[in-house]
Amino acid sequence: MIVESLAEKNVLINGIDINYRTLGQGMPFLILHGWGSRSEKWQEVGRMIAEKGFKVIIPDLPGFGKSQTPKAPWDLDSYCGFVESFIKAIGLNRFYLSGHSFGGAVAVKYCLNFPGKIEKLFLIDAACFRRANHRKRIFYVIAKIFKIFHFLPLYNQLRKVFYKLIVGRSDYIDMEGVMKDSYLKIIREDLGSILSAIQTPTIIIWGEKDGITTTKEAYKINEEIKVSKLEIIPGVGHSPHRKTPEFLAGKILENLT
Repeated sequence: MIVESLAEKNVLINGIDINYRTLGQGMPFLILHGWGSRSEKWQEVGRMIAEKGFKVIIPDLPGFGKSQTPKAPWDLDSYCGFVESFIKAIGLNRFYLSGHSFGGAVAVKYCLNFPGKIEKLFLIDAACFRRANHRKRIFYVIAKIFKIFHFLPLYNQLRKVFYKLIVGRSDYIDMEGVMKDSYLKIIREDLGSILSAIQTPTIIIWGEKDGITTTKEAYKINEEIKVSKLEIIPGVGHSPHRKTPEFLAGKILENLT
């Protein structure tokens, strides 16, 4: 049975207008999307979870979707603080927390800061490891230098072409304004050293063919979080919520009972 679409609502959080989607009744299940994504892309998974007796909430994180962009660059702690303000504003006390990619990193930080509020943590292709390497250092320097020429005609078009040729795939390419600086802050923070501190039961769900956050990282997270269980989705890449939403929702629901 397919239930109705998730309802869109708005709430003001610390002066930022936040759009979010919600559906269902029961124990709250909060989903944090990845970088460059939005709540709309999680609707299908959200519907499947909601129809099994859960209240699904999916915010457009600040700077994404229909939510406003912060006035200054944010880091992971800023987004973690936002989540706490958001759940207070909508009246959540204890809930399931799920994060995909960048949203998974935010979920890790939140879980460590507010462990008593999380019933269970779900990390989906989570971007927890950001260890510096030669390519990342070059990228960071190039990004800083390229900003100097923002006044040039066709700057945005030239910037995108340049990064695609020199850097290759990067979420930075499509960012504008303050979100570019936020991205640079976030990719410099590695969470590997704090994963072992998580005491909340954790389900790690990963696409077998993820080329962005590899299965090697999934196994490492599983090793570091002693109270965790790893589920690998065969034949899927970094976005199981888009490629196999039924399978992903099924794996989540299996671990909600």
